[in-house]
Amino acid sequence: QVQLVESGGGLVQPGGSLRLSCAASRSIFGANSMGWYRQAPGKQRELVATIIRGGSTRYADSVKGRFTISKDNAKNTVYLQMNSLKPEDTAVYYCRTSWTIGTYWGQGTQVTVSS
Repeated sequence: QVQLVESGGGLVQPGGSLRLSCAASRSIFGANSMGWYRQAPGKQRELVATIIRGGSTRYADSVKGRFTISKDNAKNTVYLQMNSLKPEDTAVYYCRTSWTIGTYWGQGTQVTVSS
């Protein structure tokens, strides 16, 4: 069983920054893709950013230019740097990683953007 543990969420004022981390219990070197999703109250879970094995990245239009996804294979960790945060970014953020053996989700970390 693979475990993904997110951290880095919290309360931040509009315009502020946070960096989320997702640590995997197995090597991410061979992962097909790693991504961040979010779910706000009363809304469906949506893709925020993803990075595939070759290093290509994709972002939701709502976060382009503000969020950056990256990974550190040596630490088996994927990151989401979030800048210029807005109240509408408030949600539970989930890490998702896909290997040939299966796809796994983290437990989620709450991000609240409020003054």
